[in-house]
This record gives sequence, C-alpha cells and structure tokens, in this order.
Amino acid sequence: MRSWPGSSAKGGLRGTLYLLGLTYQGFGALFLGFAFLALALGEDVRGFALAALLGLGLGRAFQALGHPEAQPRRAEVFASVALLWLAVPLLGAVPYWVSGGLGYLDALFEAVSGFTTTGATVLSDFGSFGRSLFLWRSFTQWMGGIGIVLLFLVVFPQLQVAGRQAFFAEATGVEKEKLTPRLRHTAQAVLRVYLLLTASAFLAYLGTGVPAFEAWANALATTPAGGFSPNPQSFAAYPPLAQWMGTFFMFWAGVNFLLQYRLLFGREARPLLGDAEFRAYAALVLAASGLLAFYLYTHHLYGLEESLRHGFFQVVSILTTTGFASVDFAGWVVPAQAILVLLMFVGGSAGSGAGGVKVVRWLLLFGFLRREITRTLHPQAVLPLRLGQRVIPEEALRQVSVFVFLYTLLFTAGTLLLALLEGDFVVAFTASAQAIGNIGPGLGEVGPMGSYAGLHPLSKAVLILLMWAGRIEILPVALLLSPELWRRLR
Repeated sequence: MRSWPGSSAKGGLRGTLYLLGLTYQGFGALFLGFAFLALALGEDVRGFALAALLGLGLGRAFQALGHPEAQPRRAEVFASVALLWLAVPLLGAVPYWVSGGLGYLDALFEAVSGFTTTGATVLSDFGSFGRSLFLWRSFTQWMGGIGIVLLFLVVFPQLQVAGRQAFFAEATGVEKEKLTPRLRHTAQAVLRVYLLLTASAFLAYLGTGVPAFEAWANALATTPAGGFSPNPQSFAAYPPLAQWMGTFFMFWAGVNFLLQYRLLFGREARPLLGDAEFRAYAALVLAASGLLAFYLYTHHLYGLEESLRHGFFQVVSILTTTGFASVDFAGWVVPAQAILVLLMFVGGSAGSGAGGVKVVRWLLLFGFLRREITRTLHPQAVLPLRLGQRVIPEEALRQVSVFVFLYTLLFTAGTLLLALLEGDFVVAFTASAQAIGNIGPGLGEVGPMGSYAGLHPLSKAVLILLMWAGRIEILPVALLLSPELWRRLR
C-alpha cells in the first residue's frame, strides 16, 4: 500500500492545518467583499477589513504549516472537523466585535449561533447594526447550513474512507449509494437544490410585501433552517401570506436535500414519498400543527385562519430548528408552549439543514423498542430491524444509542449549569434545549422576541459550547475529550 507523506497522526494534524488555512483564506476574500459592501453603504468597514487581514494572513500561515496529502485516521477526521467549526466562528466574530459594538464574548455568541444555524441572538438594539452586518449575519447561517453537508460530501471523501463513513453515520436517512457517479457531482447536486430554495424563498417573500433587503436576509436564513431575521419582530412583522410562505420553505429546509434533488431535477417523486423518514416527518408536522391550531382556536386565542397560520408556522419553525416566529409564543398558555418544547427534541430530517436529534433516529429507537418487546415474548425469533425496505445493521443502532445518550447528557448538564447561573428553570431548560438542538428561541427572557444579552457571561459560554456540540453531532466533541485521541497525536 502506498504511504503518503504525513500519513502519521501528526501528519493528520498537518492535513487539518492545511484545510483550516484554505478555509481562512477563503473567508478572508469573502470579508474583503463585505468590506466593499459596507463602504458602498457608508457603514463602518473596520471590522470586515480586520477580519480580511486576519483571514488571509493566518490562512497563509496555517497552509504553510499543513500538508495537502496528509491522511488522518477516522478519529482524527472527526476531531479535525470539531476544531474547524470552532476556528471559523472565532474569525467570523470579528466584524460584530469591531464594527457592531459587541464585546468579544457576545460577538462570538452571535457568530457561533450563525454558523451553527441556531438563530439565538444577543442583539437587543437592532438599530446598532448596519445592513452589511445584518447581511453577514444571515450569510453565516447560509454557509453553515450547506457547509456541514458539503463537509461530508466533499472534504471527507478526500480523506478517504473515514469521511464517507462519517457522512453516512449522520445521514442515516440517505440511501447508502452515490446519487451521481462522483461525490463532487453529488455536492453540486445538493448545492443546486440549496440555491434554488434560497432564490425561490427570496422571490416569494418579496412578492408578499416583505422589503427587498429583509426578503433576501430572511431567505438566506430560511434554507439552512437558521432563523436570523433583520427584523426584531421576526415574521410577526410581515403579512400573513409571507408567514405562510415561510412555513412552506421552512418545511422543505427540513427535508433531505438529496431526496429533494431527485424530486426537483430528476422528476422522481417515488424516492421522496417512499422514504420512511419523510413520511414520518410530514405526518408529525400535520399532527402537531393540527393539535396546536385546534388548541389555539378552541381557547379563543385567535380566529380560525390565525390559529392555523400560527400553529403551522411555529410547529414547522421549531421542528425544523429554524427558529423564526410569527407571534411571541412566550406569552402563550403553558399547554400550547409544551407542544413546541416537546418538538425541540425531535429535529428535522437527516441530510437537511435542520438540527436536533433527527426524525430518523427516533424512528430507529422506536423500532428497536418494538423489536425488544416482541423479542421478550418470542426469544427465539429472528427480528431484523427495518427502515422502509432497508435492514438496519446493529452498528447503526449502536451509533444512534450513543448519540442520544450523549445528547441527553449534554442537555442535562447544560440545564443544570444554566439553572445555577440564572436562577430560572424555564430559561435554563429551554435555552439548553434550543442550543444543543440549534433552534434559537426559548421561553421567558430568551423567548422569540427576547434576547440572550442579559444572561451571565458563563451562561453564554455554556450555550456557545452546546450550539457547537449540537451542530457537529456531538461525537467529535466526545473524541476531543478522549485521552486515547491525544495519545495518538503525540
């Protein structure tokens, strides 16, 4: 077998540095573009200019220290991805810090919330940001939403088998075959869907009366299931038709992009309609939205159309982890809020921009539970677990079990720490749930029309870590804390 230069563990780190160098240089060039935009709008260019210098300079240095052909092991690939998702927001926070008037911790919170497509914000005065910063804010979500998909489809396959295994471990709702003969073409297929949805959302919002700039910024935050809006009232500030359009595009943001490609460009509805995860996802949207709308209407909170509109909008927004708001649901009665809080622990489809546990993992867990109950009654029976027509290997069940255990552990730890720091259990519980699920709004002080600005600095640090861990699917975080990984890197 051929041995590439830098194929040792240290060589794997050189590969990480090379990738980080290319990434930083790319962002440096992007910051230059935003600096020119800020200049054209008559806004402060210092933040984007400094970020551009740092990106280009540090990127060049990291690239020089790295090696393009370094081949890390599988564990090192996961660790590299975790470090990359930390390094990018550290640079992305600079414009908020220098030009936006935020302290660096708040700037980092905003950047992490953007790149992880969470949508939680520390902004309380939206008038302090210019249009260039609001556009950057939405664009971080757009890059974050497509970035995690392209990371698996483009970067990992270049690192040989580990990346492909990592992608399919996360995207268990995707058939384990290449959509096109080459993975680069697959990435391009996903990007085509992403661009089409973004452009369509922009035109739809614009056509329903949303101002052009806000329509564009909201479209950039809709497709990645992000939720950053340049309007402090989110979608509550827009006409009812715009809210229905938001519901439609958020729903598709939570659907597997590869299945959407087959539907939109291959004219094949069968793979989408035949997908067990999609059917469960659509059924959950209909059931939860209908239940919430029924409760809102029968308790005389809204008329029939308003109940249906807010019910569908908020269910889809929370389920897909987008986080837009058509109304301040923090003021709703507890039973209506409870429906949304429960949905925070579900998430969208694997292979989409949505965060959370993912619908497919819940399908596998319930299937596993049903199988074990049957096995108790029939100990000798051979009972393979199926998802649609596919038999699920035991390794996949083990991965799902580990993920849900780690997810629950981090959520519980986050809730405990936030409760100690804030002295408010509702805020602690919902803030922890939204952060690890990359959702955005919680309840109380951190509700959909609220802000995270008033939280204790340590609370913000805890939420930054939860947002980061939730976006990279938690396992890379566990690997970073593993002594075995660091022994390999010596």
